[in-house]
Amino acid sequence: MTSNRSEYVINIERLPGSENASRFDGHEYGASVSFFINRHRPGTGPGLHSHPYEETFIVLDGKVRFTLGEETLEATAGQIVVVPAGTPHKFVSTGAGRLRQISIHPAVRMETEWLE
Repeated sequence: MTSNRSEYVINIERLPGSENASRFDGHEYGASVSFFINRHRPGTGPGLHSHPYEETFIVLDGKVRFTLGEETLEATAGQIVVVPAGTPHKFVSTGAGRLRQISIHPAVRMETEWLE
């Protein structure tokens, strides 16, 4: 039996955020995971930061360059990037169109330490 209870369905456009990303904080919805839905224009992305847990990125559309510690890697639509806990990282959209990706935080509350 399916439920139509409205608290189980969240419209993405109602999430807080900006032109570049929508933010889902799990603790606000009774979920044990948090995430960003990213829509970055070419040449944009967050500054260097880290989390006390791993972060998993699912690249849906576009191209992206990640910096993970001293390492740089490229990813494209259909690929998944896992950043280990505590690793300084950032990314920038490198494709011709918008980068669309989801970044999963396995925590009810996101914790970010900004490094630049």
